Amino acid sequence: MARINDMGGMEGLGPVPLGDQGDARPFQADWEARVFALSRVLIGELGLFTSDEFRDAIERMPPREYLGASYYERWLVGLETVLREKGILPDA
Repeated sequence: MARINDMGGMEGLGPVPLGDQGDARPFQADWEARVFALSRVLIGELGLFTSDEFRDAIERMPPREYLGASYYERWLVGLETVLREKGILPDA
């Protein structure tokens, strides 16, 4: 079963922006850097879940939510999802 993240060969999604990457910052906002760091600590340092579990949580986002979210918003949803499923983060 294809998930929304598997967009290979889909049409109608518009062009892929290829702007000048010369001065590109790795993060557009401080919170994105924090989400990235948090994921590395939770997966790599603490081993609370695997990168596969994290990826799967992101890919299970509802299609409309997935398409409306930025890259690191998806990461944040993935972290929240897997932490809730593991009982580490309480239900909202």
